[in-house]
Amino acid sequence: MNELASLTKHNGVAVITVNNPPVNALSPGVPESIRAHIEAAELDSSIQAIVIIGGGRTFIAGADIKELEAAASGATPNPPKLHPLLCAIEDATKPAVMSIHGTALGGGLEVAMAGHYRVASPDAQMGQPEVNLGIIPGAEGTQRLPRLVGVPVALNLCVSGQAIKAGESLQLGLIDQIVEGDLLTGAIAFAKEVAAKGGPHRKTRERNEKLGTLESNAAAFAAAREQARKTRRNQHAPLAVVDAIEAAVALPFDQGCQREREIIRECLASDQCRALIHAFFAERTVSKIPGVPKDTPTLPIRQAAVVGAGTMGGGISMALANAGIPVLLKDADQPALDRGMATIRKNYESSVKRGRLTAEAMADRMALIHTQLGYEGFETAGIIIEAVFENMALKKQVFTALDRIAKPDCVLASNTSTLDIDEIAAVTARPHMVLGLHFFSPANVMRLVEVVRGKASGKQIIATCMALTRTLRKVGVLVGNCWGFVGNRMMFPYMREAQFLVEEGATPAQVDQALYDWGMAMGIFAVDDMAGIDVGWRVKQEHKHLEKQGLREPLLLEKLIAMGRLGQKTSAGWYRYDGARKPIPDPEIEALIAETARQAGIPRRVISTEEIIERCIYAMINEGARILEEGYALRASDIDTVYLTGYGFPAYRGGPMWYADTAGLKKVYERVVDFHRQFGELWEPAPLLARLAAEGRTFASLDAEKSVESAREERAGAR
Repeated sequence: MNELASLTKHNGVAVITVNNPPVNALSPGVPESIRAHIEAAELDSSIQAIVIIGGGRTFIAGADIKELEAAASGATPNPPKLHPLLCAIEDATKPAVMSIHGTALGGGLEVAMAGHYRVASPDAQMGQPEVNLGIIPGAEGTQRLPRLVGVPVALNLCVSGQAIKAGESLQLGLIDQIVEGDLLTGAIAFAKEVAAKGGPHRKTRERNEKLGTLESNAAAFAAAREQARKTRRNQHAPLAVVDAIEAAVALPFDQGCQREREIIRECLASDQCRALIHAFFAERTVSKIPGVPKDTPTLPIRQAAVVGAGTMGGGISMALANAGIPVLLKDADQPALDRGMATIRKNYESSVKRGRLTAEAMADRMALIHTQLGYEGFETAGIIIEAVFENMALKKQVFTALDRIAKPDCVLASNTSTLDIDEIAAVTARPHMVLGLHFFSPANVMRLVEVVRGKASGKQIIATCMALTRTLRKVGVLVGNCWGFVGNRMMFPYMREAQFLVEEGATPAQVDQALYDWGMAMGIFAVDDMAGIDVGWRVKQEHKHLEKQGLREPLLLEKLIAMGRLGQKTSAGWYRYDGARKPIPDPEIEALIAETARQAGIPRRVISTEEIIERCIYAMINEGARILEEGYALRASDIDTVYLTGYGFPAYRGGPMWYADTAGLKKVYERVVDFHRQFGELWEPAPLLARLAAEGRTFASLDAEKSVESAREERAGAR
């Protein structure tokens, strides 16, 4: 077995290389191995300096998240301890030069900051992203970082969780030199140079010149807390990290470190930390598909084609072009193509204006998108994505044409958001090459893609499309072929209950505010207006033949459509909109709601915030449990990932199924039973929810059982 860290000598310089692929995480044994080599270098009289570098593609990318998960779950009493390693580095009598390439994030940067000097390759990135996991830097990062870069910069880096590149790191004083060319050669040369100058070599913990005082930093602390409340709404860790950095200013180093440890223990004990760590692992688990091994061969996608230049087709074309994939973009008439390309150009120009893209990069991406009215050239595409209106007859017409044109090994994908993939595939002679790729609007921005498996979809095209989503820097989640798949199937009960609530006495603004304050990115009525009220209505019409008759239905949608209130695009929907598209509560709509309820004989009453949250969120959870039991989602965590990456569900609540576990499945089930009694058949409890609640189990425990079973089946298959 390879050493987790190795030591080699280079003309008086000890080079300690971390060897814990793939990202050199600080797993158990890694800190101890590095420390042992530092101690050996200290005792070796032939060594004048020490260089610590990462083997493979990166420096130390960060802590081992599984260790943090264990600490957060209570399986271990404390977070991983790096203090002995940090002391060994900082207290070394020989200059310790940290040599950074790839990423130095979280614990990786904390180790680097203990060095006397830091050098980096030009493309290296550094940051303290711990707030993304609901914690703070816990290995003295909140104490060393402000000593190197100053308090305001440290606050911004820790609250935002964003990484910075080597050039900015050099300007801020986080590193001492950028090494062009071979990093190790440059680091050794730098180490020899500083060793030749003699000591003492300054310890980061003793560098206080950039700290200032509480008084001089008062405005920076206030601004950071405001930044945390605004950009990390309802989250504890971003405010806690400000407290920890404040301790760096107010207290001596050792006492500041003690305060940091107290704060991180509090964070690790929180539901938010557990939820965010769950979200981290859930997103990485979606690629594990039973029956589709990791080494399944994939088809090359060197050319793509998109049918439909509307909002979705244009966004999908941008996503492909952004990944360097040439796109043929077809529509039925020239005005539609012109509108689509104008929107694409406008979106790219906005990115250039904001500094997120250069004009040259925009030109390169635009040049990858070729518009046309016919199907010429489609025969060379590796994938063709249909993105026409959500109408089954139209989609069948398109797929019939594609089946005649596409090469035999071309993936045929529908961007449908609700329709039956098997019915679409049935019009082709190659149903095994057909699946759904449900992008989310705007497709060039939103990370989620539901990869919809039909009954005939082959393993190879599933593997190909999952790989394509990664190429597009998106999160592909494999889902089954039911109406609405996972995301929209759960969304409709959510929307239904919100509309029932306003019929019963709430206002759209009251419902939206309750959901927003709870953590949703937007209220549901604002979402409906943004997407277009007619869009949801048309989807519902396609589904009407599948609905059970005689159940209560929302009463207002058709009235809004008849009034021409389609949402933001008509400046009026559930709300009115000003030039800045700000939603403004409309007394006309509130009067319409009240009159509609009166005509339908629905009693109006005062509705609490608690009822709004429970009915909206628990309706989602109940449907999610049904989807899981029916096998249309592989795991509860996959459902969570769908909602975290595509629907604005708050990450610090972990997704709807994780939130149900946190709230307590017994409580959720009992409230669903209450609502079933009050509101009828639409609230019939999902059998899986009832069973897990009765057995005192959780959705997470169900996932764990499935994971064990899947691993057992894989081992059996390998034998």
